[in-house]
Amino acid sequence: MRILVLIPGDISNQILCFPTLDDLKQVYPQAQVDVLVEPRAKAAYRVCRSVHEALPFDYQDRSSPADLVNLLGIMRDREFDAVISLASGWVTGFLLWLTGIPVRVGYADQPGSVFLTNPVPLKPEQYVAHTYHDLLQGLGIATPCPAIAINVPRKDIDWAEAEQARLGVKDTGYVLIYDEPDAATITTYPPSAWQAVIQGIQSRQPAQPVVILQTPENQPVVAEILKLCPTVKATAPAAIGQQAAMVAAANLVICPDSPPLQLAVAVQSYTIALLTRTALPILPKGDKAIGVQSATTRLADIKPETVLAQIFGPS
Repeated sequence: MRILVLIPGDISNQILCFPTLDDLKQVYPQAQVDVLVEPRAKAAYRVCRSVHEALPFDYQDRSSPADLVNLLGIMRDREFDAVISLASGWVTGFLLWLTGIPVRVGYADQPGSVFLTNPVPLKPEQYVAHTYHDLLQGLGIATPCPAIAINVPRKDIDWAEAEQARLGVKDTGYVLIYDEPDAATITTYPPSAWQAVIQGIQSRQPAQPVVILQTPENQPVVAEILKLCPTVKATAPAAIGQQAAMVAAANLVICPDSPPLQLAVAVQSYTIALLTRTALPILPKGDKAIGVQSATTRLADIKPETVLAQIFGPS
């Protein structure tokens, strides 16, 4: 049996779909499960245990007819028995119909859902991972949604242990922070606000190191925070497995909606998530990952005192 799952979005979105993929493989252990994902998200499958192959497709791009014909050929050649689509739209639905895949699962009452054989009600108000997992009902699978789990390669764990030794935090543990650029505001949380949070942590726990996670995308943000907080240490994992191992070793993770946030959920690190008022429900219920939500659509409106109160309790 061959199953294709269409998952648009970034690495965070892929990780939120891992429980769906894991349950699919659990129910059909002999099945080959492939995913169709954006090139920027393909790296997520380094830490996924249930996917055979991640096929690249740019959902955001205005694909030419030639691109769509090529994709159609790929899906037909692989002779999938079933397809599950998190993507909706008339073009997507029509394309899936043209593939001839006999079982086509997606959300009901969405553009293009007329081309589905097994539509499933969309419940966007629930935890996103549960919304994705609901699609398995289209294959007759009614199991509860499991927690997010990842499989970190041993060599990535070894790298992280060596990195913690280099930073001098292997025996002390550390608070890991992360931020990334935003097209509208340069950074999702102002460097001055990060400075106040970091200084608040250091004043209460002087022996607790603070480490900032650096990626190719957030180097200007990291440079600005390091300028304001020279005692902060920086780490730059080259692979998602290395990121996950650094997140897993942290005593606390503080970050906005991002891949490191979903990695923290997966490895069950204590996490403070900085969220906007319009954020989807991207955190599971429980006391390991706590959301601090802005009263507006801007993360900058979260006061550092609010973040510190969530960590240490009211002063």
